[in-house]
Amino acid sequence: MRIIKLNATDSTNSYLKRLSASESVVDYTSVLAKKQTQGRGQMGTVWSSESAKNLTFSVYKDISRYQIEYPFYISIVTALALLKTLEFFSITKLSVKWPNDILSENKKICGILIENVIKHNKFYESFIGIGLNVNQTEFDNLPQASSLKIITGRFYDVDEVLHEIIKNLKHYFLLLKRNQFDVLKAEYESYLFRKNKPSTFVDAQGSVFAGFIKSVSETGSLQVLLEDNVIKEFEFKTITLLY
Repeated sequence: MRIIKLNATDSTNSYLKRLSASESVVDYTSVLAKKQTQGRGQMGTVWSSESAKNLTFSVYKDISRYQIEYPFYISIVTALALLKTLEFFSITKLSVKWPNDILSENKKICGILIENVIKHNKFYESFIGIGLNVNQTEFDNLPQASSLKIITGRFYDVDEVLHEIIKNLKHYFLLLKRNQFDVLKAEYESYLFRKNKPSTFVDAQGSVFAGFIKSVSETGSLQVLLEDNVIKEFEFKTITLLY
């Protein structure tokens, strides 16, 4: 397994994509940066991280031999690998806030950005970007952010955490390769934040409504039971769950 450590780069996903375009990259090659100048989150949001205190990295995965119809399963695999890693390091009250923010209680400790490449109408490779708050203890103007150190009071070796994440990625990608879609989806849904609890949402037009999170679809849409007893699906960024 190849690990490339950088002091700084624009974004680890971008670096890894450039590397893949210029040479053959082996599975689970990882690019780890102390600082990202253009770190990104889902749908173009910015990921801010204090230099050298956290894990900001990307992992290369060849998925050309996988029978993947719905790319959301790559997000499921990644989220589950992170959850199992955090449990290993004694982080409790974990959940995944749809689509793939990792929380401890109601505080965000990890975000995921996945970029897939399609060739010949088939998913070919995946660039998995992960930002995990490890040893940072101050988050200016981010009241919902937390870190492993804040939660446990312990200092963590980021290399040890990285290796545990990759080990768990290998485990869950093996399940995906074996087409264990139902198993993966059920485990992901068991961690869904506020599942089966009365919750408040706001849609893209600013309208507020209530509902119960029930599950996710294979395409990754959130399935919410509304007040009229109808389950409606919502795609990424069309609704926001209010805390």
